[in-house]
Amino acid sequence: MTDSAFDYIIVGAGTAGCVLAGRLAEDPNVRVCVLEAGGDERTPAVSVPALVAAAIGTKRLNWGFETVPQPALNGRRIPQPRGRVVGGSGSINGMAYSRGHPRDYDDWAAAGATGWDFAHVLPYFTRSENNEDFPASVFHGRGGPMNVRRPRPENRLNHAFIGAVRSLGFPAADDLTGPSPEGVGLRQGVIRGGRRESTARAYLRPALTRGNVDLRTHARVLRLLIEGGRVVGVVVSRDGVVSDLRAHREVLLCAGAVQSPQVLLLSGIGPAAELAALGITPVLDRPSVGANLHDHLACPILMQTDDPTSYGLSLRALPRGAMHLLQYLVSRSGPLAGNVFESVAFLRTAPDLERPDVQFVFQPAARPRPGFPLPIGHGFAISPVHLYPHSRGRLTLAGPDAFAAPLIDPGLLSDERDIEPMMRALRLTRRFFAAESFRPYRATEVAPGPKAADDAGLLEHLKNFAYTVHHQVGTCRMGSDSAAVVDPDLRVRGMEGLRVIDASVMPSIVGGNTNAVVVMIAERAADLIRGRALLDPVALS
Repeated sequence: MTDSAFDYIIVGAGTAGCVLAGRLAEDPNVRVCVLEAGGDERTPAVSVPALVAAAIGTKRLNWGFETVPQPALNGRRIPQPRGRVVGGSGSINGMAYSRGHPRDYDDWAAAGATGWDFAHVLPYFTRSENNEDFPASVFHGRGGPMNVRRPRPENRLNHAFIGAVRSLGFPAADDLTGPSPEGVGLRQGVIRGGRRESTARAYLRPALTRGNVDLRTHARVLRLLIEGGRVVGVVVSRDGVVSDLRAHREVLLCAGAVQSPQVLLLSGIGPAAELAALGITPVLDRPSVGANLHDHLACPILMQTDDPTSYGLSLRALPRGAMHLLQYLVSRSGPLAGNVFESVAFLRTAPDLERPDVQFVFQPAARPRPGFPLPIGHGFAISPVHLYPHSRGRLTLAGPDAFAAPLIDPGLLSDERDIEPMMRALRLTRRFFAAESFRPYRATEVAPGPKAADDAGLLEHLKNFAYTVHHQVGTCRMGSDSAAVVDPDLRVRGMEGLRVIDASVMPSIVGGNTNAVVVMIAERAADLIRGRALLDPVALS
């Protein structure tokens, strides 16, 4: 397909865009164009699960954004990796499979996202899923495009972590994506046959064989084409040539929580006065575009040991490392076939909470050094992640140049209510590492270390080392009120022919990783776009 008119134009071949392409292309009479600013995802840095640090660290795969200086984090600019590659951020993320807590979606519905309560979204989670660990049920699917599985076999340090958490009275959890995701256990990842399972692999690549999907890489969308209150296409720069592409039905904006609002703002959809001040002609005054930006904040405690049990490169572990490499090359199995993040705990850090407020991510490896994809030496870490931040920020334009990075200000820790949950979590993490199950490994805390012996030291560690876990959401908030950017059918309010479908539409962040949530959003959006009857809600007792 080489002409410039399609039924649907999808802006961004990321997690959501690939799902939509796969589902819309099921109709042979529909012609779909998918535009991706990055290139091909079929490279070892993406496909080998254990090379996640290499995927994030490869410049051509990552937009390399960062926040504006964050006052509450001692003025630091926090990295904001975003995938610039087919598959989007799902091609460079940690492959963790998580849905958050069921009540998160009921909160969405209560806030005006009608029809997005847990009973209504659960069928779309299960439709997307091929879960190797759990039988098909109302909570899990078999036969869906996305493969989900636990690590096999896992590093035994995971059981030291699980034992430590259990020793403090917290429950074990076999299924952390089921009806009650609370406790500690082995986590699932989106991996198939020892390779990363992105939506590019699961949805887009099969769709390309049907002949009605045109994937155009290295295609930068500069702005939307708007005529008479309707989006009719996009303006694209590709190989230095600027051209127009037109959509007969709809343009589907799937560029993520950073770049979907950026494209809207560049197109004159946003706060009218701010856009006019930048020299952009306002088309639709929508002050909420770019607002409500928030993310999960994490802060690690790092341990170092001479014991070679953890994943890592060392002379003592050299024979084992060679065996693991051979194992992967021969059978796509072993540690290189896993994502390193093999166990996790979702816990309530205060007794009066109704759901877990912190995710404790265990890593049975030292942190990789900058510029090298694998850990050198041995150690392990726990990164507490605050699940329900109160802090909110905003994404704005640096100017009218579509090639300029936007200004990303998540306002991290700007709401002081976010400090105490992190402090509780850091104290609790130290108690985990002091547990009997970790003693055989004779590890030493290297960050924050002895200098953070009290709360004042821990708070300074938080300000100096906290980072986001790249779950940006909310910048094109879905709702039923007049301030919402999109309605519950994901249509941009006040503009025909345009929907936004990605993490930017989430009214509030979920209590877990966001990739599976975006897959669910896109699955449901595909039915909305096609005018199909939505899947029946699940009857939950």
